[in-house]
Amino acid sequence: MMTEILFKYSEAHTTPEPAVLARLNRETHLSQVYPQMLSGHLQGALLRMIVQMLCPERVLEIGTFTGYSAIAMGLGMPSPPAPPASGMPSPPAPLPQERGGALLHTIEVNPELEDGIRRVIREAGLEDQVVLHIGQAIDIIPGLDEMWDLVFIDADKPNYLNYYNMVLPKVRPGGFIIADNVLWDGKVTGDPAKMDKDTLGIVEFNKFVHQDERVENLILPIRDGLMIIRKL
Repeated sequence: MMTEILFKYSEAHTTPEPAVLARLNRETHLSQVYPQMLSGHLQGALLRMIVQMLCPERVLEIGTFTGYSAIAMGLGMPSPPAPPASGMPSPPAPLPQERGGALLHTIEVNPELEDGIRRVIREAGLEDQVVLHIGQAIDIIPGLDEMWDLVFIDADKPNYLNYYNMVLPKVRPGGFIIADNVLWDGKVTGDPAKMDKDTLGIVEFNKFVHQDERVENLILPIRDGLMIIRKL
């Protein structure tokens, strides 16, 4: 795993966080019991660059937490085109999902985080591009009638494989799934008989994806491990 010195060096030589993400990073560490669940500077920058490279029309995030990764990806998406100038009164503003352009749907199970997530979406100027859903992802995903260009999984570990199997049929050929925490603090290499349910969920997911002939995959040992999966 990366040493703390190398991690800090990498952060220091990476483009600084946008101000909205720097504030959210600090707020999360001050207000949350497990702030390490936040994607953070390096991973956020990577996610933003991946979005900038892929130029996806539809992105799904499973596990919003305080909104850091959603904002990081949203900032990498192209802004929707401005409506043409007109002397006529503007019609009522449509909902985000009714507008044209790229959209990111993000799902968070904890309703207590909703107000804060919506606030930071507004602060980032992403109301037109980020659609927040509150509830169980297992229940919400089937109701999203989209073909995904990119899916980011960072939620409850025992359900990783369930989420993967739910979304893969709706990922376009050549599209990507990114899964966080796939090294799980190194626990994935331990004795299976001593693994807790979270570790077992990650191990099961990693093994299944690696053997899945519908995709190709790569594990990056950045932070707690990111698996990048490309649908064939």
